[in-house]
Amino acid sequence: MKSNKRKIILDGNNFNNLEEFYTEIYRIMPNKPDWQPAYNLDALNDVMYDGFGKEPIDLVWKHAEKSKKDLGLEASIKFYEQKIQTGPPFNIQWAKQQIADLKEGQGQTLFEIILEIIQTQKHILLKMK
Repeated sequence: MKSNKRKIILDGNNFNNLEEFYTEIYRIMPNKPDWQPAYNLDALNDVMYDGFGKEPIDLVWKHAEKSKKDLGLEASIKFYEQKIQTGPPFNIQWAKQQIADLKEGQGQTLFEIILEIIQTQKHILLKMK
């Protein structure tokens, strides 16, 4: 039986880092012509909800293992180090704690945060390949 859901492919071979991930995910989303979403995790959460709308979606993440590495521990630590270097308005102590947690195997990587954002969207069914 054929699914009525729209199928969208996110290909991990099309990006190697967080900025390229944002470019790719926003490229594959149906959106408004003048729409320029921000490249941050809060915006990603909003965009997942508004960008795909309420329409049921099968989001197929191809080459997810590559993305898991690309957005893994090393990239996550670098992400928080950039927050520390930028300084306010970023919470420096929080960013330092995130790095400490990651180094102790306790924190979430960028990949895990993105998965959580996608999985909280009730209208999106994520399939990893």
